[in-house]
This record gives sequence, C-alpha cells and structure tokens, in this order.
Amino acid sequence: MSIFYFVAFLSIFFALMTIFAKNPVHSVLYLVITFFTFTVHYILLNAQFLAVVNFIVYMGAIMVLFLFVLMLLNLNKESEPMKSNLVKIMGAIAGMSLLATLLGAFRVLEINNDYVTGNTDVGLVENLGKVLFDEFLLPFELSSLLLLTAMIGAVLLAKKETKESNG
Repeated sequence: MSIFYFVAFLSIFFALMTIFAKNPVHSVLYLVITFFTFTVHYILLNAQFLAVVNFIVYMGAIMVLFLFVLMLLNLNKESEPMKSNLVKIMGAIAGMSLLATLLGAFRVLEINNDYVTGNTDVGLVENLGKVLFDEFLLPFELSSLLLLTAMIGAVLLAKKETKESNG
C-alpha cells in the first residue's frame, strides 16, 4: 500500500508541476510523467488493459502530438495575451469548487471495500472481452459502425475533386 501512496504523491506533484511550469514544453513533459504515474496506478489496481491503453494512446500519441504542436508554434512571452482579473477570479472559483468536490468524495470513501479487495479478476482483459461481447454487444457494434461512418466521412472530405475539362 505504501507504493500506491508514493505513486499518488508523484501523480499530484507532477500534475501541479504541469500547471505551474512557465515553459509550455516543460509543462507537456510533466504531463507525460503524470500519465505514466496513472499507468502505474492502473497496474497496481490490476487493470492491465487500461494501463496499456493509457500508455499507448495518451503517452505515445496525444502527448507527442501536443509536444510537436508546441514546438512548431514557437510560443514566447511576447505572443502570450494578458489575462484579465476576471479570468483569474473565475479560475480561482473553479479550483475551489474542484477542491470542495474532492473533499466531499474523500469523506465518503471506503478504504476496505469488499468489491475492490475481494475480486482480483476486475480489470483483466479476458473479463473485459467477455462483458463487451456478451452484455454490451449491441452498443459495441453500434459504436464500431459510428466510427466507420466517421472514417468514411473524413476520407470523403479530404478527397480532392478532379474537374473534368469539357471539349
């Protein structure tokens, strides 16, 4: 359990470093480390599939894309707009609301929940596949059709039309 708390501390520390870093590239790198600590949490919670998906999708694709975009934008202090006091006040109110929500959630948290401690098969890929293809077969197939339709639409939108000349 001490490993869990150490990784939780690292997650919070690097998340705060992501927020408070002055350099956007450093902020993205701290976010990559934060996502890596989330992957460690998933492994400790016996959710191997979520750990692999988090590692591949978030750390491997999205964060690298963020890093490339930030490097291509070449951000500097002269191009950053000045933030008004209203934006800062709204940010403080949103942060306090998040803090109140987290404190309320921690108040009702049970450490020794029987569902979490007693069932060691939760999070395994085999069980996820059984549930997906047994109980949730129709929503799974409908989402695949939706993704297929979106992919065909993207290809049709990106396709250049060729004009045929008359004559």
